[in-house]
Amino acid sequence: MEFKDYYAILGVPRNASQEEIQRAFRKLARQYHPDVNKSPGAEEKFKEINEAYEVLKDPEKRAKYDRFGAAWKAASQGAPPPPGAEEFYFDFDLGGEGGDFFRDLGGFSSFFEHLFGSGTRQRTRKGRTGTTGWEWVSRGADQEAPLSLTLEEAARGGRREVTLTDPATGMKRTLVVNIPPGIRPGQRIRLAGQGGKGTGGGPPGDLYLKVDILPHPHFRLEGRDLYTTLPVTPWEAALGGEASLPTLEGRVTVKIPPGSSSGRKIRLRGKGFPDGRGGAGDLYAEIKIVVPEQLSPRERELFEQLARVSRFKARP
Repeated sequence: MEFKDYYAILGVPRNASQEEIQRAFRKLARQYHPDVNKSPGAEEKFKEINEAYEVLKDPEKRAKYDRFGAAWKAASQGAPPPPGAEEFYFDFDLGGEGGDFFRDLGGFSSFFEHLFGSGTRQRTRKGRTGTTGWEWVSRGADQEAPLSLTLEEAARGGRREVTLTDPATGMKRTLVVNIPPGIRPGQRIRLAGQGGKGTGGGPPGDLYLKVDILPHPHFRLEGRDLYTTLPVTPWEAALGGEASLPTLEGRVTVKIPPGSSSGRKIRLRGKGFPDGRGGAGDLYAEIKIVVPEQLSPRERELFEQLARVSRFKARP
């Protein structure tokens, strides 16, 4: 039976997200489309890419492919393996040196997966005189779930309880997750053995929590840098002054340079998002000049006086 590694064809890892698979497919499809690529073999490569994507884009097909490999179609239909698929098997009991050898490898499942990859069909003897039969032994499928964090939670990390719902059964389970400090959007936390169940005694897959950071009322995250807005009055912008500014570590006092216009940025080194290694990005406070919506008679008088005596022109 010919085995095609669909993940290798698309150039993605086995734990790739659906978004990563779709992005890889679109890139390769544009590269090898027969209308664009006239080189020999391009059309065959294009068909191979489509075949891989048709399986990996469908969560159900992908799970069966991850379990059964080249025989995923036959296994999903309950059919026996194709001719030649039964040529590789071992028939032995667990006694003597052979039993010790396979136990050292972690059991039959680990041994066959080591030789042929996950999804190998193997024949085992149950006891010294028991019956012999075919049994699918497969590692469980890896799964992915979203994990929404506040900016502060992502910055400081720590332990957190996460409740997940199985879409197939509707059952809920609660896991304790260690969140590394400074984790960023799109990064994933791996929970070993918390994915799909294995078959035939195979090990479970892994669960990946993909991090999403919720919008913050004050900060915008770009890489490791944080951006915020610093409202100032017209006289603070013209004369300079001091202002209180929030950071992830608490409020700090910053100096407003005289002659500041809206859009000017004040940089606070090391006050941005942590990198998890003791460092952090920078915090940029963008000045925004605000004026009173309503002026008192005295305020209006002073602004009118300033307009008469000032030679400053905002426009040429």
